[in-house]
Amino acid sequence: MLIRAGYEMRFETKAPAAMMALLSVHPSRNKDLRTPHRIMGSPDVPIYDYIDGFGNVASRLTVPRGGVTLSADFLIEDDGQPDVRAPDGLQMRVEDLPDDVLIFLLGSRYCETDRLMEMAWGEFGHLQSARDRVETIVAFVHNHISFGYEHARSDKTAWNGYQEKLGVCRDFAHLAVTLCRCMNIPARYCTGYLGDIGVPVSDAPMDFSAWFDVFVDGDWYTYDARHNAPRIGRILMARGRDATDTALTTNFGPAELTSFVVTTEEVQHVD
Repeated sequence: MLIRAGYEMRFETKAPAAMMALLSVHPSRNKDLRTPHRIMGSPDVPIYDYIDGFGNVASRLTVPRGGVTLSADFLIEDDGQPDVRAPDGLQMRVEDLPDDVLIFLLGSRYCETDRLMEMAWGEFGHLQSARDRVETIVAFVHNHISFGYEHARSDKTAWNGYQEKLGVCRDFAHLAVTLCRCMNIPARYCTGYLGDIGVPVSDAPMDFSAWFDVFVDGDWYTYDARHNAPRIGRILMARGRDATDTALTTNFGPAELTSFVVTTEEVQHVD
């Protein structure tokens, strides 16, 4: 299938402000692009990219006095297949995990494993299969947190989400990631596009989405605690330990986001 995706966001500022942005398609999806992916600035500002420590495309620019509008519009091909479940079987021992995934067992800014460790082992410790643990955690988080855009808060951690039982997709992902790490299952936070493809169309404005990957039996598998169901048409942008590593934009100076539109839709053909 073909998916048209993109965004337009406006930042206002009274003085120039440096910015880092993770707004590009992840390099793992570059081969699927059917039109170029370029971040456009209005006014035109210099933007250059580098690959960060998690393999994401990071862009650097300076928001000029007055502000800038950033946008992108592209076509990408997707196999149209739903997320693949992790295989069933005994969980890998920590001693057998590859070196490069160990970081995804550790606590991080938004994922306080120390505060949720006892609860996690009490709830999920009786399960022997890694898949059973992951899918039980996903179902638990899905039922524990009530979704609402009005519950968004930039400083909300997994512990806060667990206590408040309210949140947005990033809060579902943070809590699920944390509980998986507590159970010695490496988990990484992901952000990207997820349109209403193959599901009833939502009345809510389109937004970027957050989900997570788990490392089971030697490979990574995608899960989504907000929706608690395999989905199709995910377009990965960035992944890391938590939302700190995958923030859409990070401003080094005052810059206010004043408008924000995201597009993700299946298209049948290209004119």
